[in-house]
Amino acid sequence: MLPESTNGAGGGGLAVPMDWLCAEYVADDVLRTSGLVAPGSLEFRAGVRTLALTILLSGAGTDAWLRRTAHDHPWSAWVDERLDAPAAGTPGPDLALARDTWRRLRATELRAADLAGLAGLTGVDENRQVWLPAWQVGVALSHLALHLC
Repeated sequence: MLPESTNGAGGGGLAVPMDWLCAEYVADDVLRTSGLVAPGSLEFRAGVRTLALTILLSGAGTDAWLRRTAHDHPWSAWVDERLDAPAAGTPGPDLALARDTWRRLRATELRAADLAGLAGLTGVDENRQVWLPAWQVGVALSHLALHLC
């Protein structure tokens, strides 16, 4: 099957979101290899979805993914911008899955260590738990996982 195949163009077949599926596969592999969180956990899924979005929307290699997921990078604004004005050639099925994933990441909150301490020299107090958007937990996990792989 060719990428973005419609199983016979003109026949109204289902388009296959190959770019999204590849990005999700790579993200899953990176998070599993890192061993930071248990596969299947909410944190793992947030990390996979966040990293898949990063991979799909940046289209570049590991260095670009590391820059995009760095703590001081405005990741959420970058995603909004990329989904509002997608790069030429981004197939519709991939874009639809990316937009749905972004909507779910924004709507879901996870209880996690307060990541606000990362900006200062004090570090993160893992005993202080707060509710964070899933994408924020996912960005931190993605960045750490990329460093470990």
